Amino acid sequence: MRYFLKISFQGAAYHGWQIQPHDVSVQQTIEKALAMVLRHETPITGAGRTDAGVNATTMYAHFDTEQPVANLRLLVRILNGILPQDIAIHEIIPVDDTAHARFDATSRTYHYYAHTGKSPLLRATSWQCNPQLNFNLMNEAAAKLLDYEDFTSFSKLHTDVKTNNCHITEANWQRCESIDTNVQQWVFTITADRFLRNMVRAIVGTLVEVGMHKITVEEFCRIIEKKDRCAAGTSMPAHALYLWDVKYPYI
Repeated sequence: MRYFLKISFQGAAYHGWQIQPHDVSVQQTIEKALAMVLRHETPITGAGRTDAGVNATTMYAHFDTEQPVANLRLLVRILNGILPQDIAIHEIIPVDDTAHARFDATSRTYHYYAHTGKSPLLRATSWQCNPQLNFNLMNEAAAKLLDYEDFTSFSKLHTDVKTNNCHITEANWQRCESIDTNVQQWVFTITADRFLRNMVRAIVGTLVEVGMHKITVEEFCRIIEKKDRCAAGTSMPAHALYLWDVKYPYI
């Protein structure tokens, strides 16, 4: 039997999603909890990889068992009692044995949060930006992302992917309601069929250069066309990035 886990986590304490030889990861932590409850090793396969410090409001992963789980709600409660407070299982969903958390995903959405001014309330969840940042100009540049497919300029170097092509369907900055009324907060939303390693944080870092008038919208486009990571902006801090949603044809 195959099941999907619907997961959320705060990434600050973890070296990303994927199991690492010498560092604690989200995947490793969930697998240990499953093995404790099911009494056998239970590997899980996630919808993708998140880098160290990146968060997820919605992540899916699948696992297999030889026997059906009798009470899925009870298993959710037991796992949440074992897992640390920064990882939660929200639902366990029976799926077809051929369903795949990574390869069947039709789209993924990320959010990146920024706030204009010092905020003790937001410092752990959002990036403090320059109040003079021009979000209108950044939106002009973000819209250009939909015109391209090859995002080598925003990919971490020396990865093992076969292609750097991605189909972006949404990319924009919007004001959002903040828990700190002393500052403005903005969120960058980007949706694509797939993402490269470090891609969203590199895009945001380059958009910030547009917003600070360090480069023009036209220069932003030329950076994409160069297919050179060294041409793009810096990678933004991970704590403000969230895997927001993953879509499947059957969920």
